[in-house]
Amino acid sequence: MWRTPLLKTAWFLPILIAAVVLPTYAQSPTYGLGRPASLEEIKAWDDAIHPDGRELPPGSGTAVEGAKVYAAQCAACHGKTGTEGPNDKLVGGQGTLNTKKPMKTVGSFWPYATTVWDYINRSMPFNKPGSMTADEVYAVTAYVLSLNKIIREDEAMNAKTLPQVKMPNRDGFIGDPRPDWESPHSRAPETSKQ
Repeated sequence: MWRTPLLKTAWFLPILIAAVVLPTYAQSPTYGLGRPASLEEIKAWDDAIHPDGRELPPGSGTAVEGAKVYAAQCAACHGKTGTEGPNDKLVGGQGTLNTKKPMKTVGSFWPYATTVWDYINRSMPFNKPGSMTADEVYAVTAYVLSLNKIIREDEAMNAKTLPQVKMPNRDGFIGDPRPDWESPHSRAPETSKQ
């Protein structure tokens, strides 16, 4: 079947090239910049909040307090009432997920109030992410939940009460089948049933 010794070994050539060339790509040069992160630095960055709220820090806030923080830190991007934009709308959309024009807001789409807290804490305000105190984040979270009529504006949100908030779309997601996550970084993203 094979006519020359060269053709007999031709199938092996790509494997040989891959074995010689690929290891050089796997080890990227460092260019003499940076350094490996210390365990303390990694621990400080590992601040993801589990849906059950077990990692929530001490602090507390109500929607009344949050209205002031929201006006100063959030309204420029999300509008005075969370519906105007120019960035994502935070309020409304309940009952729209199974329609031709679903509105994915905190009140219609998000499955856990703790996830709202986590996102605000890490990412907001856009121009100074992570700059709010835990009390401010609890207050803004309470305000956004109150605007969506999920909680009353006088309800205090804290590490105990926030995980107890039942979001309207809590059952609209397929949860992670593992009984417990090993690390926030090993989490498989949830997918919407909607």
